[in-house]
Amino acid sequence: MAAPIRMTPARRIAFALLWLGVLAVAGWAIGAHLQLSGDLRRFMPSARTPAQKLLIDELGEGPGSRLLLLAIDGDAPATLAAQSQALRAALATQPAFKLVANGAGLGLDAVPERLRPYRYLLSPTLDAQRLDAGYLREQLDSRVQDLGSPAGELIEPLLPSDPTMEMLRVAEAWQPAQAPQTLDGVWFDPAGKEALLAVETRAAGFDPAGQEQAIAAIRAAFERARGASPARLTVSGPGAFSLEIGGRTQREASLIGTIDSLLFVALLWLAYRSWKAPLIGGLPLATAGLAGLGAVACIFEGVHGITVAFGFTLIGVVQDYPIHLYSHQRPGLSPWASARSLWPTLGTGVASTCIAYLTFFVSGVDGLQQLAVFTIVGLATAALTTRFVLPALIDPAPRDVAQSRRLARVWSALARWPRLGVASVSLLAALALAVVLFVPGPFWQNDLAKLTPVPEAALARDAQLREALGAPDVRYVIAIEAKDAEAALQASEGLLAELPLLRQRGAIAGYDLAARYLPSARTQLQRQQRLPEPQALRAALDAAVAATPFRGDAFADFLRDVEAARHAPPLRPRDLAGTALAASIEGLLREREGRATALVSLTGLHDPEAVDAVVRRHGGQLLDLKQASESLVAEYRGRVLTALALAGVLLALAVWVALRSPRRVLRVLAPMALSTLLILAALRGFGVELNLFHLVSLILAAGLGLDYALFFDHAGDDRDEQLRTLHAVIVCSLTTFMVFALLALSSIPVLRAIGATVALGVVFNFALALLIVREPAAMATVEEGADAQP
Repeated sequence: MAAPIRMTPARRIAFALLWLGVLAVAGWAIGAHLQLSGDLRRFMPSARTPAQKLLIDELGEGPGSRLLLLAIDGDAPATLAAQSQALRAALATQPAFKLVANGAGLGLDAVPERLRPYRYLLSPTLDAQRLDAGYLREQLDSRVQDLGSPAGELIEPLLPSDPTMEMLRVAEAWQPAQAPQTLDGVWFDPAGKEALLAVETRAAGFDPAGQEQAIAAIRAAFERARGASPARLTVSGPGAFSLEIGGRTQREASLIGTIDSLLFVALLWLAYRSWKAPLIGGLPLATAGLAGLGAVACIFEGVHGITVAFGFTLIGVVQDYPIHLYSHQRPGLSPWASARSLWPTLGTGVASTCIAYLTFFVSGVDGLQQLAVFTIVGLATAALTTRFVLPALIDPAPRDVAQSRRLARVWSALARWPRLGVASVSLLAALALAVVLFVPGPFWQNDLAKLTPVPEAALARDAQLREALGAPDVRYVIAIEAKDAEAALQASEGLLAELPLLRQRGAIAGYDLAARYLPSARTQLQRQQRLPEPQALRAALDAAVAATPFRGDAFADFLRDVEAARHAPPLRPRDLAGTALAASIEGLLREREGRATALVSLTGLHDPEAVDAVVRRHGGQLLDLKQASESLVAEYRGRVLTALALAGVLLALAVWVALRSPRRVLRVLAPMALSTLLILAALRGFGVELNLFHLVSLILAAGLGLDYALFFDHAGDDRDEQLRTLHAVIVCSLTTFMVFALLALSSIPVLRAIGATVALGVVFNFALALLIVREPAAMATVEEGADAQP
């Protein structure tokens, strides 16, 4: 094998700059093609039950995830009402919003002129009444009275085409069952102090960029509508919460990252007395991150934001690789030789960890598979660059940390600690397992709401606005599955007769379903058949008009509309595209390839059993979305646990192949296994309910434990090598502990779970590696003449 090229200081600087340049170009190329995704469904297992499928749909594209609740307060009601109208007018013209409602409801403006003749097919009037002379006479008499009332100016323009005011009846039927009170023509809270609006964005709830743009547009429009008024705007809902979570996470992550970087630089400078050590040591981590991102971008359609965040957290262990190389340097041994001697141990740890992450591919979850690719490629890249590239940048004449008297005194003190045998390890494992199994309180955290960092006050405010707006229950929903939209509408129409009875009995406070707005084609055809022939309708109208002040030719438009309705094809959901009515139906009638689902939203559900019994008679199901989310989390956890169990087996096999000694294999694996139990026991002892983030973090903690144990095993009974290993592991564990200890102090539950788990893992793995793996040194004392080094 040819000797490596001799690297002068100038060449090392040039090579470092070249490496940085390659990273910069690679970063630019990856950034130009990288498509980040925020779709949480990528990190969800395949839905199996109807409730789980609906939950996944709602998390992704459901109207509930796109709904923003607005409240304007701080001024006189009349002023707030005017601002509400101005805000609604400004937002309604913007393409970022599908629906902007503030009390106008689904009135006449919800239906364009081309669809007005359908009023007789949409209204239930003809189900019990025909358009005969008696009915028309009764309606015309009512119109005469209406024209003499204050509402006459509104009624008069509608009379020629709609003397029965059927369109107004339809619009009234479309009003929400639990609509808030109306003051000055807009919605207000019960106290009359806040003007309320409901806004549905086109951007999905998981699209942070789209939600940010929509909320920015809302605030800008409000500033224009407010003028000099002291009024205030509150924006709530999933989109607003996602921005709050993202902002807080970014701020905390930036602060923690800055502190960590400063501490990392300071610690490596203190450890190696070289300003180059932290700079050069960061190159493998940067290379690993870019390699992982590039691999995921090439293999998958889009890279999830969680993959990036978690991936960089999990490959954070690669910062240990240069540290091991630094600490094992000594005079007379070139960096290349040092890297070559460490490679079997380093390679075993990296290969074992990569094999463990391969098990994520059996989970069947796209997000976990992305995470596996990112981590495996990142770890392998960092290890290879540490072995074959980094030595070119290291000063070939370092100090030997094994000659440090201070480190020798630390090692001598640690050497007096009793080594743990099989009995001690078994006892500790039994005690930890007892704590894990028998500490009272819930073991798993299945409620996803507990992972949100949204403040309690904001959640309470959101609940208050939902109640004031009469928003539907977010937990229960009725679902009716059918082969297509027509069958779903027909099935849900059966509930229209039963739901009012449930409301009268107090089982529910309100309901909403697509059939309220759009009857099935079958129902429309039935109503169409009840429309009279032109001659019969003309005769009936003439008889009715004869006894009124109206002229005989005043209702020609009415006759044309009825004739158009007699020959019109039934109105389908696709015919409503581009109308305000479409937004209401879209959330209640879901169409997918080969199936359709009619949903019934509920308000004030007080008797789930009674509702479920009625729904089942009509072929539907009352779905509990909270239970569905918990079952989905449990199923996800089961897959992760299966992957972890398989990872443990594969990791043990990898270590066996590398060490080929039962005693050494057990000694290397014992600290990692016992640390895992101790971490779980500590978390359970403090009353922490375990979630998925704890489980994923356990993999990182296990990788650290394996790394520490392998290097202490590699040191054997050589005292100098033991001191170098101790130095490396101390620096590694301190840098890792600082990062995750700060995360453990975060206000973000996810970051806190990761930080606490890994910080505990660092402490336990370090201590157990010393107590179980270290060998008694062959040389008992340090030579008195050794030069003292820090």
